[in-house]
Amino acid sequence: MKKIIVTLAIGGVLCASCSEKNSKFLIGEGSIGTLTKKTAISELETVFAQDSIVRDSARIKLGANSKKIEIYEKGGAHLLTLTPNTDSIPTIENVRVLDSRYVSDRGISLNSTFEEVQTKYGIKKIVTTLNSIVVFPKSSNLYFTIDKEELPSNLRYTTSNIESVQIPATAKIKYLMIGWE
Repeated sequence: MKKIIVTLAIGGVLCASCSEKNSKFLIGEGSIGTLTKKTAISELETVFAQDSIVRDSARIKLGANSKKIEIYEKGGAHLLTLTPNTDSIPTIENVRVLDSRYVSDRGISLNSTFEEVQTKYGIKKIVTTLNSIVVFPKSSNLYFTIDKEELPSNLRYTTSNIESVQIPATAKIKYLMIGWE
């Protein structure tokens, strides 16, 4: 009986640590890891206590808010770039995901393809820019940028609207972003 209890206790600890590790890199509709859309900029030191936070020191010396806040893992890996809003109590407006370990609750990461995004989310809108296309999925605050180099050569230099049927299924995601209003 004692062996069963010890085995269950060890299993519970292992499951809890696996869950904690996975949740650190989980992207939900209102969160990314332990960061939520309601997290104040002043709370970032607590949220990312195990990581390094880099702010634009020139702007801080001038008394202005940082435009971008970079989060690095101890050891140097660039995890996220945060853009604060200009509210009286600033929170995060946009998050750019730079580490492929971050995965949405539907299984999409920087290693995913256009086909995976289309299958798991559906496409609401595609915006064509000079060097890329931005894909906005249905019912999500995520959006994805695909470099035009991933497109057929006849579409790489166009600024006209590109439809989802024109994008190769194997087109890779260049940027994964989260927009919180």
